[in-house]
Amino acid sequence: MAKAPVLTPQAEDFPRWYQDLINKAELADNGPVRGTMVIRPYGYGLWERMQQEMDARIKDAGAQNAYFPLFIPQSYLTREAEHVEGFAPELAVVTHGGGKELEEPVVVRPTSETIINDYFSKWVQSYRDLPLLINQWANVVRWEMRPRVFLRTSEFLWQEGHTAHATYEDARDYAARIHRDVYADFMINVLGIDVVLGRKTAKERFAGAINTLTLEGMMGDGKALQMGTSHELGTNFAKAFNTQYLSKDGKQELVWQTSWGVSTRMVGGLIMSHGDDSGLRVPPRLAAVQVVVVAIKGDEAVAKVREVGDRLKAAGLRVQVDDRIDTPFGRRAVDWELKGVPVRVEIGPRDLEAGTAMLARRIPGGKEPVSLDALAELLPALLEEDQALLLRQSRERRESRTSDVTTLAEAAEAAIAGGWARIPWADLGPEGEAKLAEQAVSVRCLVAEDGSVPDADDAPGTVAIVARAY
Repeated sequence: MAKAPVLTPQAEDFPRWYQDLINKAELADNGPVRGTMVIRPYGYGLWERMQQEMDARIKDAGAQNAYFPLFIPQSYLTREAEHVEGFAPELAVVTHGGGKELEEPVVVRPTSETIINDYFSKWVQSYRDLPLLINQWANVVRWEMRPRVFLRTSEFLWQEGHTAHATYEDARDYAARIHRDVYADFMINVLGIDVVLGRKTAKERFAGAINTLTLEGMMGDGKALQMGTSHELGTNFAKAFNTQYLSKDGKQELVWQTSWGVSTRMVGGLIMSHGDDSGLRVPPRLAAVQVVVVAIKGDEAVAKVREVGDRLKAAGLRVQVDDRIDTPFGRRAVDWELKGVPVRVEIGPRDLEAGTAMLARRIPGGKEPVSLDALAELLPALLEEDQALLLRQSRERRESRTSDVTTLAEAAEAAIAGGWARIPWADLGPEGEAKLAEQAVSVRCLVAEDGSVPDADDAPGTVAIVARAY
């Protein structure tokens, strides 16, 4: 019987549990410069799977991948006043290169609206060039004062989409399409996190945007995590960079734009949404390793796990074979529990005699013997059951820990106690939002009464989702 891993219990100290898990599951280490991180192979494998799933959805939405420079002339950021003001505290600026002072300082990319618009202004000439739909996978640097691995780091990995459209309506609809069909579809159906889709208040809106759409997830401790955003930029950057097109009517018109992004923060969200006191639990649709086939001891067991591994791979499963019989089985079992691999198939001498394997399911827990011959047929259905269970648990946690309130005091109390509150936006408003901020509580997003995304902040029946957040 595998011993329980040594993790600080969630109920005792959730932040310490989070850090323990990252270390013991070998997901990441702190980098040598404060606020940076080294993503270890198993953690990077999670990010690679996220990239694959997201990239397919982004391309289905019509966007193409490109790459833009890491260094941005400082003057570019000053062209859009609200944008530079919003990012100024987080900028890393290079003043010297090659042993000499630079003629103009360059900013290490915090986001790419400015440099991409400089090129959009060259590439867009006519309505025939629109819509222009570009995405890049890159790293960005935002100097973080309170770093936490995966959640807030000075350098992180992400994708950022940038688009130009002929009309406001086309840009608005595309931002909503990314929000719904790319981000929400991935987070709900692959990550198994029942995110809330809404719009940010004016205070929380992206610097330089006219509207920001967000996806908010409830973590295991009841706090909110912003999992991704999609922004309507209006014509703000088009004006700053003179990004125009010749319309069908022969008139010069400004383009309407969007930008949108998700990052390695999603790895942190995955950990805090699904992890338990035994370690990580990885959703089967995301898992780089869905099934690990473990030899307990003996050369015959080693031969069998290799054979079973090949058979399961042929059935379309993502499989790893663990035939390290020189390492104690108990230690290996604990390691796989920590890493959250959905299914462990254990085979030893007794199992070989019986023609069975011991099946350990990480997500619901429990073990049972199964026929070796039945594994390839049985496992896909079990993995889908486990995927559905994680999503259901995520939804049930959010619903059970969300209170409907009518006063600012009740909203603050619910958030401070480790939950979310729903309060009519008309009863809260910007003044109430500012008072909540004094207690480290924020309006995460605005939603309609039926849970849909409202068309405007002041739409009738708009509800504010209030919580403490990472």
